[in-house]
Amino acid sequence: MDDEPSLREALKGLLCSAGLRAITFGSAEEFLESSHRDQVACLILDMQLPGMSGLELQRHLAATGHDVPVAFVTSQEDRDGHLHAQALRAGALALFPKPFGDEQLLTVIKKALDSP
Repeated sequence: MDDEPSLREALKGLLCSAGLRAITFGSAEEFLESSHRDQVACLILDMQLPGMSGLELQRHLAATGHDVPVAFVTSQEDRDGHLHAQALRAGALALFPKPFGDEQLLTVIKKALDSP
């Protein structure tokens, strides 16, 4: 989930090329209103989304019993490691700074999907 359409399409293409099914959303609210909400096995969330942030969405899902694995991406600078620590404390699989490596992201996603 990212507010940049080009990145959403690139991520969808990457996941599909790896044999994974992907659905994209431009905001947390769009995702929450969709019929796919309960079918998601893993989320890739931008930390900064319009409206509800990625971190707020992750917290909302956890609080409502939807414990979905989450990998965060961000264009925010994280020199002191605060964002990374905050994401991991909230239960994220990883935080990737933009631009990120395709293989790194795929490794984390596949590991999350293979976990019981």
